[in-house]
Amino acid sequence: MNRSQRILSLCLTALLLLSLTACGAKPSEAPPAEEPEAPVTLRLAALKGPTAMGLVRLMHDAGTGEHQTAGQYEVTLAASADEVTPKLIQGELDAACIPANLASVLYNRTEGEIVTLAVNTLGVLYIVENGNAVQSMADLAGKTIAASGKGSTPEYALRYLLRENGLDPDGDVVIDWKSEHSECVAAMASGGATIALLPQPFVTVAQGKLPGLRTALDLTAEWDALDNGSGLITGVVAARREFVETHPAAVEAFLQDYAASVDWVNGNIPDAAALIGEYGIVDAAVAEKALPHCNIVCLTGQEQFEKLSGYLQVLAEADPAAVGGELPRDDFFYGA
Repeated sequence: MNRSQRILSLCLTALLLLSLTACGAKPSEAPPAEEPEAPVTLRLAALKGPTAMGLVRLMHDAGTGEHQTAGQYEVTLAASADEVTPKLIQGELDAACIPANLASVLYNRTEGEIVTLAVNTLGVLYIVENGNAVQSMADLAGKTIAASGKGSTPEYALRYLLRENGLDPDGDVVIDWKSEHSECVAAMASGGATIALLPQPFVTVAQGKLPGLRTALDLTAEWDALDNGSGLITGVVAARREFVETHPAAVEAFLQDYAASVDWVNGNIPDAAALIGEYGIVDAAVAEKALPHCNIVCLTGQEQFEKLSGYLQVLAEADPAAVGGELPRDDFFYGA
């Protein structure tokens, strides 16, 4: 065998050995595919009023099977937060639309077991007047304001804005506290008050009874004019941390459906008002007039963090008890 033949023989032998090794090797195993999350029903509660208005399209579509994602929802409506908070804490609800500061209080009470998914309503507070004397916050000096909500968001917001505009809430104005918004309206109807602090949709209700009643100041606009990085916030969607961590796909589906519902409500006010009336949230005629002034939104992620954290900071400086004793940590803000 000459030299060329020996080289060819060695090459063929090497190729044969390689082919035998390849045949005996086990094919590499692909990582198992991640199992998609099984559909889960999100149990949600909302308070009758602006914080529930943005939900109506989601509620309608969930009832007819027309919603866009795999989300499934069981929505209940309540008259007050007192009906909702025990069920949220005890696990009978997965999420709830509640006042922003209450979510912080529950976060502290449960040692961090509450997460805010989204801001759903900005400010709904207005100064209304029988007359034309009030054109700015400064014009409230020397005036008496009928108001309800002492010890809660309406008081904190009003006092903060008065101070920021150079007025002493305890010396430059008189705040006549009532137990309910309806008492403020009754005082104005009887002539016992000419200026009041009212939320929507009570402003619209009051204007229906008092045709000359004027919206003098929008407290959301007054807050925004301070340009301090925060925002006046009424409500948020709060959820149990256990549900959020166990069902991330359901949470994301819900936020998509909720954002779509809010967009539809704001873009289709007559139809949205009809649904709002149908669900017994607010009378349809009132809802149609009030909706443009209810500041219904779905703010998530960094936008939620910036506005909500700034708002809670303002409340904490006014009264730490308003946020549950201390400001919540960053894990309170979903997606921040």
